[in-house]
Amino acid sequence: MTTSPITSRLLSIGWCVLVPFVAVAVYLGLGTFAVLLIGEPIVATSALGMLVVVLVGWVRIRRPRWLAHAPALRPELEIPRFGWSVLGCAVLAFLAGQSLALWIHMTAGSAGFDTSNQTRHAAGALVTLLLTLVAAPAGEEALFRGLVYPLLRKRVNILASTLVTAVVFGLLHGNAVQFASTLPLAVLLALVYERTRVLWPCVLLHLGFNLAAALVPAQALGALANPVSAVFLFLAFAGCALGLYRRVAGGTASGAVQGAGSESAMQ
Repeated sequence: MTTSPITSRLLSIGWCVLVPFVAVAVYLGLGTFAVLLIGEPIVATSALGMLVVVLVGWVRIRRPRWLAHAPALRPELEIPRFGWSVLGCAVLAFLAGQSLALWIHMTAGSAGFDTSNQTRHAAGALVTLLLTLVAAPAGEEALFRGLVYPLLRKRVNILASTLVTAVVFGLLHGNAVQFASTLPLAVLLALVYERTRVLWPCVLLHLGFNLAAALVPAQALGALANPVSAVFLFLAFAGCALGLYRRVAGGTASGAVQGAGSESAMQ
């Protein structure tokens, strides 16, 4: 029995709502338990990130078919040329996100962002570095690009999976400033995962983004904190991301879902 196009579309929409909702609900539930158990929010978040890495890693190693999706990758990856394109797009993603985030913070403020900064400062430099450079990149990539994105791709296309994952990833940060700053990065990371099907490039890009955000002072980007610069940089990033999307969509071949032996786990 075949389903009608309308029914199929409704099922796809429901899948796009259900998958991130369940994943984020479980993540937040574990996070609440970790905070109650440990007491220190930053330490608890770091522990949660490592727990997510272990759980998702187990699924990817022991049950690869759960997260495998068609089309399969073509044998030739053109990694060097694709890698340079990704790096250029990553710079634009950082500048676009930071320019919009700074402008939002300067014009409207953000109590959530300020509270987040105060919590990090109170936790101390070492714990904050552990979260920023280890736990957050590894844990968030395991959750979003290692679990949510491949589950979405089992039913919907690259574009829908990328946009849903990016929006939910931004919303999870809990404030408009971080939503704006991370949205371009999330789009880029989804495309990188789709092209490589492994997590380590996403983790490295995420780490680099966090490191740049920590090292580049806001004053150095102050000239970009206006709507004109933000729009221009977002359009430049959109053009770069569109080029990557076309290469990613053309870099896969129609075929069956990869088998258990061909699926990489947390590589």
